[in-house]
Amino acid sequence: MTMIEVSAPDGDIEAVWESPEGAGPWPGVVLLHDAVGLTSDLRRNARMLADNGYLVIAPDLFFRGPRCVPGVFRDLLFTGAGKTVRDILAALRRVRDDSSSTGRVAVAGFCMGGGFALLTAPRGFDAAAPFYPTSRGNYAETLRGSCPIVASYGRLDPINIGRAHRLEQVLDDYGVAHDVKTYSGVTHGFANRLPVEPVIRVTGLGYDAEATDDAWRRVFAFFDAHLKTPSPH
Repeated sequence: MTMIEVSAPDGDIEAVWESPEGAGPWPGVVLLHDAVGLTSDLRRNARMLADNGYLVIAPDLFFRGPRCVPGVFRDLLFTGAGKTVRDILAALRRVRDDSSSTGRVAVAGFCMGGGFALLTAPRGFDAAAPFYPTSRGNYAETLRGSCPIVASYGRLDPINIGRAHRLEQVLDDYGVAHDVKTYSGVTHGFANRLPVEPVIRVTGLGYDAEATDDAWRRVFAFFDAHLKTPSPH
């Protein structure tokens, strides 16, 4: 794993950078963390994506310090714009323009990061893979002109009740290619392994290996279909 600096309109930020072994070029993925930040779990997922043939950049959306955190959530839940979105699009440009990139780039994220993946899906990406995205749920407004989306939800997720169905309806209406699946018996955070996992499980949240494995299988099949054709950029 390497940490790099990314030039962004509001000042440089740091990001995790992971490359596949061997010679490229490779398609890219902008991987967006949840509200816990750049955890070992996020880094593990970045390496897993690289091991599957993707050039990965995972920007630290909290790089500007604790005082920036309310602004990050304001960008997600209220404005739909702001520094965080500009940071994500700077990460997109960084990986897309790299000499080892094919120029095709997906965005993926968990919880908060999944919300930003949906929010930025119409903004230059070639595919999006949100996991249980936290968002305003105003999909008709957010997703006009969206790239293809593969989304994964938990049936027991109290944050996203009814949202998988609404997302699918909007994508159908807009003619956007999609694969939206809700996993029975799991809830918010099912694809994340966190240091506080035993505590989280008491609340009913927590990692589920079977659902996670199936979700990533779908993501990779979707990425193969939408990222491995010549770049339009």
